Parts: sequence; structure tokens; C-alpha cells
Amino acid sequence: MSASPVLSAPRSGASRMRALDGLRILAALMVCLYHFAGKSGTVAESWGQSPGLLFPTLSQAAVYGCLGVQFFFVISGFVICMSSWGRSLGDFFRSRVVRLYPAYWAAIVLVTAAAVALPVVVEPLRTDELLLNLTMLQQPMGADRVLGVCWTLWVELRFYVLFALFVVWRGVTYRRVVVFCCLWTFAGVLARVAGTPLTDELVMRDHAPFFIGGLALYLIHRYGSDLLLWGIVAMSFLLGQRYSVTALWHPGMGGDFHRSPYVIQLIVAAAFLSVAAVALGWLRWANWRWLTVAGALTYPFYLVHEHLGWFFIRVLHRDWGLAPIPTLLVSVGGLLTLAWLIHRYVEKPLGPRLKRTMTAQSARLNAALRKGA
Repeated sequence: MSASPVLSAPRSGASRMRALDGLRILAALMVCLYHFAGKSGTVAESWGQSPGLLFPTLSQAAVYGCLGVQFFFVISGFVICMSSWGRSLGDFFRSRVVRLYPAYWAAIVLVTAAAVALPVVVEPLRTDELLLNLTMLQQPMGADRVLGVCWTLWVELRFYVLFALFVVWRGVTYRRVVVFCCLWTFAGVLARVAGTPLTDELVMRDHAPFFIGGLALYLIHRYGSDLLLWGIVAMSFLLGQRYSVTALWHPGMGGDFHRSPYVIQLIVAAAFLSVAAVALGWLRWANWRWLTVAGALTYPFYLVHEHLGWFFIRVLHRDWGLAPIPTLLVSVGGLLTLAWLIHRYVEKPLGPRLKRTMTAQSARLNAALRKGA
């Protein structure tokens, strides 16, 4: 491996972040459309019939909305590499806690309250499972989830732990990120050969390529184009599209949904290409202020949209008789409003306060340890 390239001047942060915010809200709306119009199950019970029959045209596009998760993972690799640069392990840990948990706890409370009020849509969990959900570790513990989408948070948590242990612990550098990307890619391939649940959970063989591609794309943004980095991105895309096709190319549960493997490949390519466009500075023009607001709403919207959206649909469509398309629009608008309320009255006041408290306690502990030594 060649020596680490000389650090170049960073590009404009505001426009870059606003472009990423636009990609975030796009990915969240893709997943939302999938949960409302692209699958069967509980949402069909809320509509009163399969969305594939209720939206014969829209459902053909909505069925691909689940691939918004791939967008999220590529963006996450880019953003985590960017935000952890120059930070200590403690700073990295505190930033992740503050970013993830306040809105998550609020979503748990809201969805549980809705389940108690209208259990015909989603039944409330037992108290032991509910309390376990507050940790965000319910999936490996084998408990039911309050939030259907929180399986992706378990994937994100494992990525943070891996990146913290192998990169952030010693300080983020070009060389360490590249080595991490290469070793993680190789470990993912070996995990597929091994085919054991433990290695799959540790290495995340199916989701790793998207995070790795995002990490490499941030290095391209920071240091400029490099054949090695583009090779990592290309390898990540090739592995990622294979997983996406094998996992998602099948008829829906009700038989009225279908995905084309070619469309899946195109959407996965779009996920990598869109973040690559940000890395190369091609989306600097996307500098509208409303994108910052949209980006702030993405996480709380993503958390609450699925189950609360099914409540909205049942009440608006089946109980109040609102037509399907207006029901969709009102539901999404209502959930975005709720996401703003969570951001304004939970994340903004609680996040900084939690971070200050954790930072102060860490400083006091370090001072006591130094004094004791």
C-alpha cells in the first residue's frame, strides 16, 4: 500500500451536508412508500386490502422502496468517517449515544401508546420486551421489536463498534480506514464461506459492502480520486448488488408484488453514484436551507413512520373513509410533522444536555484517575 496522501483542503461542508441531507430524506421516503404501498401483511389489514390491488401502478414502484436502506448504509459510511475524524473514542461514543437514543426513546413511547390505544393494528409488547427495547439490543436478545425498522439500527450499532475498535481507537487516518475497508471486505467473503450465525453477526457480510463503499467515498472526498479507493468502491458495489438481488428478487407475500433484478441493480448503483456525486463535489449546487431541516427530520421520521403510519391509514381510510391517495399524502405529512415535533422538543433540548452531562462526567473521571495515578 502506498503512503498516506497529503491532507488536502476540505471542501465546502455546508453544501456537502445539505446534499447528503437530501439523500437521507429521499431514502426515508422510499422506505416509507414501501411500507405503505409496496408490501402485504399488517399494512394490508390497515388498508382493508392488499396495496398491490389498491395501488396497481404505484405499488410497482413502491415495492423497490425497501432499497432505501442501502442508501442509508452508504451515507452512514461516508458520514461516520467524516464525523469521527480527529475525535477520541469517548467523543465518538458520546456523539452516537446523543444522536441515536433520545429520538429512539420518544418513538418507543409514541408507538407503544398507539398500540395500547388501538391494539387492532399493532399489539403492545409485554413489559419485559418493552423495557428491553429501550436498550436497542432487543434483536440479538431474541425479543420482539416495538419499531419494525429498528433492525437497521442493530446493523448500524455493529458498524459503529467495528469502526470504533479498529479505527477510532487509535485515531482515524487514511491508512487505517483503507486497511479497515480491505480487511472487512475479505472477512465478509470468508464469513459467507463459513456460513455460521456468529460470524455473520460479527462481520455483517451482507450489509458491510455498503458501509465500506461509503467510507471509501469519504476518503475520495477528503483526499481526491485514487485508483485504490475507487477499486474499493467498485468492489463494494459488486458485492452489494449481488446481496441485494439474491435477498430481494422474489414475489411478495401476497403474490401481487414483483421485483426485477435489473431494477434492483440500478437502484443499488444509484445509491453508490449519488454519494459519489457528493464526494466529488458535483452536488454543491444543492445548497437549499430546507434540506438541512429535511435532514434533521429524517431519523425521527424513519423511526415512527411504519407502525404509526399504519395507524394513520386505518383511521383515515377505513374509519373516516378518506380516499387512498389523500390518505397517503395526509399520513406522510402528519408523520413529518410529528418528526419535527420530536426533533424540536426531544432531540434539540435533550441531546445537547445529555452530551454536556456525559462530557463533564468523563472529565471528572479522567481527573480522578490522573490524581489517583
